[in-house]
Amino acid sequence: MGKMLGGQEEKDPEADKKKEELQEALRQQEEERKSKYARMEAEREKMRQSIRDKYGIKKKEEQEAEANAAMEVPCEGSLTRPKKAVPAGCGDDDEEENILDSVIKFLPGPFQDIFKK
Repeated sequence: MGKMLGGQEEKDPEADKKKEELQEALRQQEEERKSKYARMEAEREKMRQSIRDKYGIKKKEEQEAEANAAMEVPCEGSLTRPKKAVPAGCGDDDEEENILDSVIKFLPGPFQDIFKK
């Protein structure tokens, strides 16, 4: 009634205490859930590792790291090269223009004019 008339609202000390207890209980439940999940995941990882060891399978991260290392270190006598590596002189626009100019020099005069335009 005091609130309706513009007065102060009466605070219940027990309600605040109950609210704090509820928040603490929720926090504890969340911590228990996370620790349970972490234990389960650790057990699963042990099982996965035992299977990997039994069949000689490597982890994905290890396989990717080995593949990247193999791509970075070229083998002598290898006929393949990493896709990203481009040998020097390939794809240079200046060199292509120089070759074109040298070919144009051997053409008859009217053809030289056509290609120079």
